Amino acid sequence: MVRHIVIWNYQEGFSPEEKALKGKEVKEKLEALKEIISGVIALNVHIDPLSSSTKDVILNSLFESEEALSAYQVHPAHKEVSAFVGTVMKDRVCMDYYES
Repeated sequence: MVRHIVIWNYQEGFSPEEKALKGKEVKEKLEALKEIISGVIALNVHIDPLSSSTKDVILNSLFESEEALSAYQVHPAHKEVSAFVGTVMKDRVCMDYYES
């Protein structure tokens, strides 16, 4: 299995209320991909970090294989959601690794 973790901060200029709304929308759109794209074992988005955090939103997902992750990344549904996320988030950090 392959773990895929992505972490972001919000774009500048959003009020706290806008961040809450945008975060909820990012969470809903990303988590819906689990039901659309095969090879996804788990896909969870967390939008309520502790005050000690330096990032705002995290995607923590698990895939059947590296090939499944690659297929997810080019899937049209993921590309559509990714385009939306890019309008809301910045400072993307990603780590993929084999889970034992």
